[in-house]
Amino acid sequence: MLTEHRRGESDLVLRGGNWYLYATCDVPEPEQFDPAAFLGVDLGIVNIATTSDGDRHAGRHLNQVRHKNRRLRARLQKKGTKSAKRLLRKLSGREARFAADTNHRITKQLVTEAQRTCRGIALEDLGGIRDRVRLRKPQRVTLHSWSFAQLGGFVPYKATLAGVPVVFVDPRHTSQECSRCHHISRSNRPDQSTFLCTSCGFAEHADANAGRTIAQRGGVVWAVSHAADDAA
Repeated sequence: MLTEHRRGESDLVLRGGNWYLYATCDVPEPEQFDPAAFLGVDLGIVNIATTSDGDRHAGRHLNQVRHKNRRLRARLQKKGTKSAKRLLRKLSGREARFAADTNHRITKQLVTEAQRTCRGIALEDLGGIRDRVRLRKPQRVTLHSWSFAQLGGFVPYKATLAGVPVVFVDPRHTSQECSRCHHISRSNRPDQSTFLCTSCGFAEHADANAGRTIAQRGGVVWAVSHAADDAA
């Protein structure tokens, strides 16, 4: 990629005792295919990403690392010495790299599966999620420390390079709507992981049901946008 598509100057940067080469690449976008359907992706805290196929990318390990680091940061901040502050900076960089690597790996799997099955990817428009959701204190800490924007940003650019269409859908009630009969009710979610429709009786893992709902909305968004383009 550097040989074929590098553009402009590159910067050699020393950061945290390591050298990094920053190079800009101008890669031509492949033509997007017309998707047969959409792979819906529900983003969350317990499961970082759950697809409409039912595949779950659990966030347990990532959350364990973050809880461990949070306790360590509290001890170092209380200590307040120069060595403690140095360790805090090192810890912050290590956690950011670990989270970014996790998000990269998840994104690659999502895009590969969508490309393999000739589907687009549908995501919730999560702008302002930190202000909208109401969670218990431990979950609030996890929410504010996890980069929703980063994972949501990785998907479009990796999908673009693969020619996979991406659409964003209205996130309202995706966790409460039945993907089979479309009945919406808070009672459809008796607990975090269970979805049980009070109208038609459909039962499924809550995140997988949300992923299917997102996939269906993605198909509608795609159809409407292309109908408008054809009319124009």
